[in-house]
Amino acid sequence: MSKKRYTLYISRPLARRFDLIAQQRNGAKSALVEEALRAALQPQQHAGLDEGLARRLNELNRVVAGLRREMAVATETLAIFVRYFLTVTPPLPQDEQEPARLLGRERYHVLLTEVGRRVAENERLVAEVIATVPVAQTDLFAKPPDDTPITAHPTDRNGHASSAHHDEETDHG
Repeated sequence: MSKKRYTLYISRPLARRFDLIAQQRNGAKSALVEEALRAALQPQQHAGLDEGLARRLNELNRVVAGLRREMAVATETLAIFVRYFLTVTPPLPQDEQEPARLLGRERYHVLLTEVGRRVAENERLVAEVIATVPVAQTDLFAKPPDDTPITAHPTDRNGHASSAHHDEETDHG
């Protein structure tokens, strides 16, 4: 292989270190410069680096999948609760609204205290809830298939009465 000659200028402190390393390698300055340039211009893969990164990425994927599931459970729980609360809670008479606000503030402070305690102690209710949610059962308010059938009005995914049941009601009354 033919080689090309270069004239280089480097700082004196670096030149002293370069001379010292070259002496330790039996004076092969050209080989040392070529090795350094090759490493700088074409970084080689370190053995085991790809496997370590792949392992770490797989671990991160599992963590993200778990977080995604926890977030879905928390979001769905909140949405179902809000829908349920808004549909079954009647408005309060005017004279009961102020005592209800005071009770609401007290309950809110208890909630904040409990959330703070659970977070500080790393005691997550979400993990307990996730462990109890049956994945195959889409309607959490329905009885399990082995129990007696539900006689309540069928609803669609948005909680509205299904059209078949609605038609029956309008025919009868």
